[in-house]
Amino acid sequence: MRSDSSRAPAPFVSDTESFLAYLGLERGLSANTLAAYRRDLDQAASFFHHRGVSGWNAVTPDLAGEWIRSLGAADYRNTSLSRKLSALRMLARHLVREHRRDDDFTALLTGPRPGRRIPRTLPAGDVAKLMEAPTGGGALALRDRAILELFYSSGLRVSELVALRLQQVDAAEGLVRVLGKGSKERIVPVSDPTLAAVKAWRAVRSELIDNDSGDTKADIEALFLNQRGRRLGSRDVRRILDDRSLAPTHPHALRHTFATHLLDNGADLRVVQELLGHGNVATTQRYTHVSKERLRSAYRASHPRA
Repeated sequence: MRSDSSRAPAPFVSDTESFLAYLGLERGLSANTLAAYRRDLDQAASFFHHRGVSGWNAVTPDLAGEWIRSLGAADYRNTSLSRKLSALRMLARHLVREHRRDDDFTALLTGPRPGRRIPRTLPAGDVAKLMEAPTGGGALALRDRAILELFYSSGLRVSELVALRLQQVDAAEGLVRVLGKGSKERIVPVSDPTLAAVKAWRAVRSELIDNDSGDTKADIEALFLNQRGRRLGSRDVRRILDDRSLAPTHPHALRHTFATHLLDNGADLRVVQELLGHGNVATTQRYTHVSKERLRSAYRASHPRA
């Protein structure tokens, strides 16, 4: 059985940490991305170390190719293989840039091309039913309604939503200030129904706060709380979606739906890119593929000679 938990041998650690620090400081990559790259590189370092290599500066192209082939023989998905190869390539280029090596030992490596995944989106009718699922005036129902409305209205990542503080929602301007990947702030407009839902939730939010519980300042300032008055977590949001939706729905599906519905209705691609907080417009362009597929489906279903 494969494992991604190998710890990097000591001779490799210094260069790995220097590279990850560069990615964090200069490229602004998120903590989750850096953790994934660390696991990938630790796994590679362990492989090379067991073949007598003393550090990254001694890895040969043949050994790098051997590692990639060993991954192909294990039960990794193409997306995982591509990420591991990408991590190794970036490290190799970093070592050359820092004069730790004279050559890029990954220059001739090839890997699988990940299949193009079409983002899963919800039809408008399903979105409407989801928004109406939390009923009643209880604190949890009002909280869940505000979460769902905000998700679909703003296209936030689940990590961004649970990190929101009270002061980040500007009701007067109809805006949310979001701290996204790489600590980059962006401003996202939200709809009137969303602002109304958030206002209704904030009116009862104090019911979940226990002033004698020793909650941290982060909990007290958090926009969304759980039943114990603590900041809501990503898993909590997934459970809310499971409870409220008619079919299993991942939080990211609402983000995908937000982007696709905007493009379906004529929004400019660059505007959608900014709203989503994508660093590269190519990431946003996959949603145009979804929109085109919808047009084709509608044409085939409606035209007599389609």
